[in-house]
Amino acid sequence: MSLHDDAALVLKGYESQEELRQAYLTHLETHPDGMWKSCTDGHVTASALVIDPVRERVLLTLHGKLRMWLQMGGHCEPGDPTLAAAALREATEESGIAGLTLLPGGPVRLDRHHTPCAWHLDVQYAATAPAGAVETISDESLDLRWFPYDEVAGVADESVVRLLEATRARL
Repeated sequence: MSLHDDAALVLKGYESQEELRQAYLTHLETHPDGMWKSCTDGHVTASALVIDPVRERVLLTLHGKLRMWLQMGGHCEPGDPTLAAAALREATEESGIAGLTLLPGGPVRLDRHHTPCAWHLDVQYAATAPAGAVETISDESLDLRWFPYDEVAGVADESVVRLLEATRARL
């Protein structure tokens, strides 16, 4: 199965945010290249909020280009077998933490936002960090930091806050 087909299947099974979910599906139906950065009309991206539920904290990256505290994530790559695998790859690369585990149940939220390259149709997952995990900053980040759940609203935008709320509801 292609990554494009996997994304469509994941979105068809996602049961929230109906209007946005349908917009993503329409995008994929009308853009065979809709998974790739080269699609200037927008492209599907994958991200994952890295959490430590035992210590009630979340790992955020200070994005190098956007200069905002965000969850880990980004563009899909040709080697990604699934959308979930792309989210896990991005979270692992950007956090430096091996052994992350995606929460079961598929995506937690969808979030569409404009970036310098195009519209991102982000499919957002959540991943738990293993006990004793040590983060390592990547070249894509200006900083990488754990924040207690109750401090996220003070540093991140509403999309990250909504993602954390949805993630905590799933735990």
